[in-house]
Amino acid sequence: MNRREREIEELISDTVASLDCEVWGVEYNPSNKRAAMKIYIDREDGISIEHCEQVSRHVSDLLDVADIVSDAYRLEVSSPGFDRVLFKPEQYEAFVGSQVDLRLNVPFEGRRRFIGLLAGVEDGQAVVQVDDEEFVLPIEGVQRARIVPVFE
Repeated sequence: MNRREREIEELISDTVASLDCEVWGVEYNPSNKRAAMKIYIDREDGISIEHCEQVSRHVSDLLDVADIVSDAYRLEVSSPGFDRVLFKPEQYEAFVGSQVDLRLNVPFEGRRRFIGLLAGVEDGQAVVQVDDEEFVLPIEGVQRARIVPVFE
């Protein structure tokens, strides 16, 4: 997450918690026309449309009052879903053993994309097993990490 996304998460976390949900992550993409802000929320027993609507109303009001984003934006609140994006090291730790799709900011050994098994997390680095090779990738250098759902 970038600085702006962290500011937004800090601002809204207590409000979202008061609605019996947690902020899973925030994506903010400014653009020339209208910025897009996506807030992912989660709960132990799942997220419903009603949770998303309630969080959206409260967060929208909070963002308007705080004026943390001065440009016009489109707000979307949703569940992280089965193919959830991983934002924080503790989220990586919770999904060790899962298939992941990692995209790096800067190429590592000539590659920016790694799809494989998240074998572990060590000192802020994700250990990803791709076929017979193991890669140790700094989480800080990950542009986007997503769980690849496996349906049996």
